[in-house]
Amino acid sequence: MERDEIIKELKKYFKITELVCPHTYNKYGESSWKFLDTESLETLLVLRTKILCVPLICNSYSKNLTQRGFRCNLCELTKEKTLKNILYISAHSTGKGWDITSPNMTAEEMRQKIKENAHLLPHPVRIEKDVNWLHIDCYDDGTGEKITYF
Repeated sequence: MERDEIIKELKKYFKITELVCPHTYNKYGESSWKFLDTESLETLLVLRTKILCVPLICNSYSKNLTQRGFRCNLCELTKEKTLKNILYISAHSTGKGWDITSPNMTAEEMRQKIKENAHLLPHPVRIEKDVNWLHIDCYDDGTGEKITYF
């Protein structure tokens, strides 16, 4: 799929405010899509429509979860590292990563279902282990594997 088609389809399931931090949305509005990596957007679409097939929540303002998609340099997690002179090159700050939950599945259930359906993933992904949310990103570690765990 082309980028425009991917975004059009994703808009059926996510508002841009669910995928970028408030700082980014407040400055760029609907054009904030430009900061999100195409491979990661395509992967998110495949997760939602072909692998997990359940509602997915990234940012949720009602729960004060605003740094689970794209994080800018003003976001607390990013800014804190910078002020401490700590290098921070997160998939979140490059538009390639998501922290996701679902009201219909636990994080472990999501990880298992992704593993069982890895052949459907359009790009290699990294998945974080042992957390109660699904962190997935499209950093390719060069292992040749569809899924790398960290």
